[in-house]
Order: sequence, then structure tokens, then C-alpha cells
Amino acid sequence: MVKDLLFSHSCVCKDRSLLSDKALLRKMLENLMIVRKFEEKVFELFGKGLIHGTIHLGIGEEATGVGTAMALSPDDFMLVTHRGHGQVIGKGCGINGMMAEILAKRTGVCHGRGGSMHIADFDKGILGANGIVGANAPIACGAAMTLKLKGIKNRVSVAFFGDGASNQGAVHESMNFASVKNLPVMFCLINNTYGMSTHISNAVKETDLAKRAAGYGMKSFECDGNDVLAVYETAGKARAHVLGNGPCLLVEHTYRTSGHSKSDGNLYRTKEEIAGWEAVNPVARFSNFLLENKLFTREEIDAADNHTADSIDKAVEYGLSSPDPSPDEVLNNVFA
Repeated sequence: MVKDLLFSHSCVCKDRSLLSDKALLRKMLENLMIVRKFEEKVFELFGKGLIHGTIHLGIGEEATGVGTAMALSPDDFMLVTHRGHGQVIGKGCGINGMMAEILAKRTGVCHGRGGSMHIADFDKGILGANGIVGANAPIACGAAMTLKLKGIKNRVSVAFFGDGASNQGAVHESMNFASVKNLPVMFCLINNTYGMSTHISNAVKETDLAKRAAGYGMKSFECDGNDVLAVYETAGKARAHVLGNGPCLLVEHTYRTSGHSKSDGNLYRTKEEIAGWEAVNPVARFSNFLLENKLFTREEIDAADNHTADSIDKAVEYGLSSPDPSPDEVLNNVFA
């Protein structure tokens, strides 16, 4: 079913009432555009030597982060991946603070200490990104256990991880623990078919990753991860299930057209493969859907494009003009 949808050039909306909420649709569109432009700008700045360390982009996966995060409550907890820019933007993290953070500035959301791979924003329920693959799953369980022990209802904890990370022991142990303790955790598996340079078919015998949920006695959901409406609807259903029934596994099928990291030469896949997926990238696909269904005019799409481009330019200006951290602050917020 999912394979049949992946190369569709349109979006699928089962809940037609969503299409009457123009404010929601506009926010989805602008978030998708912002995520794409943000990451393209980060890549450009890195090439100019203005970003230290490394970067991991999720170009092509924009709908997974935006659609899932927008389906959450502002109070929900979220643990994101080392390529989680789209996930945290979808949850409401400001791009000025994010850009300053990646540029290692004092005004960054983590005061310039986290960089691209470790963005956190507690005010938005974003408990952090993790450079250790799969390591955010146990933390998500800890956050969920806190909710349960304190008797806090109507809130969930979400762990994002990729298909490569899904093979880590920490992820399996977390899914088992969450199931045993009946914790309100949504395990969100972003299946982009490659773990670094290894295709999923060379890493696991059974490539239907949704089947893994059965081994832990939990329900699975899956969707076309390049369709922001499908992601939003499915994530909403998964969240509702978690609130009433305990943990679940949500598998979102997508494709990362950007390399694994800044040093990836993409020698393990063809240009034709990448181009085929770029043709159904989430930003263009949703834009076309809005136009084809006469939900937005071309002028409105262009206005959103211009507005988001301006927002990114202002975020870069903010970041570059922000002060560097002071050496006197190097031990602040350091705990042993």
C-alpha cells in the first residue's frame, strides 16, 4: 500500500475537514518551505567555512518532521535525531535561535554549545537532539515515565529515529520497556531507506519495519512520509492511540536526497535514483496539491515562498551579527 503511494505526485487527505482549515494548510506549507530553505542555507554557510563541526541534513524528508511535530500538542515531549532541523522547526523552535546556535553564537537556542546536531528547546517540549544513533529512545521513555508517575494525562513523548537506528539495541530495549510499562511513547521511525551509505535491503532481512511492533505487543502505523497531509493525519491517529492504549510504532516512508553528512559523495546511489525522489519532494508535492485543488492561488504560493525566503535571510543576518560566547562562560551549565 505504502509503496504504491510513494511515487504519487499528489497528496492524499482522508479527513477532508482539514482542507477547510486554511490557516493550518498555510502553516504546513510555510514550515515545509522554511525547513528546505533553512537546510540549503546551512549547507551554503558550511561551504563558506562559517559553521564549525559537521552538519547532517534531511533534505527530502521535510514532511516527516513538519507533519509529525504539527500533530503534537505544544506540551508533548519530543526527542529528535542528529538531522532534526525539520522536526524542531515543526514543533515551533524559532529559526533565529536555531541559526545562531548552528553558527555557535551566544544568542543560539543552546547558547552556541550544541551546534547542528544537539538543538534543544525545553520551552517547546524539545528535550534535545542526539548525535548517538538511537540514544534518544531511552530518554523518551524516561520522559514518558515521568508523565506516568506524576499522573499527567493528555501528553505523550515522541522519539524520532531512522531505519539505521532502528537496529540499535537501545531502540529495541526502549520499545520493550515502554510496552511492559505501558508508557505514552510514540516511536517515530523515519524510513529513508539508507543508514549512512547502506541500503536497508543490505542491513535487515525483513524490510517491512512496521512488523517489528508486533514483537513488543504494540500497534503500528505507517504512511507516505513525502505527503505532509498523510503524515499529519497518521501521526494524529498514532498520538490518540498512545493516549488511550500505550506505546506505538509509527513508520514514515521517505527518502533523503541530501547526503548522509557534509562529506558524503553519494557514490553508493545513482543520480537517477536521487532525481526520481526529488521529483516527488514534499515541498513541491504539497504546493501542487494546494494549486490543483484550488485551495491556494499561485500568488499565495509565491507569497509564501517569498516570505519564507525573507525569514531565512533575516535568521542568517541575526546569527552572523550575534556575539560569540564568552570564554568566561565555558563552565556554565556544565554538570558532572
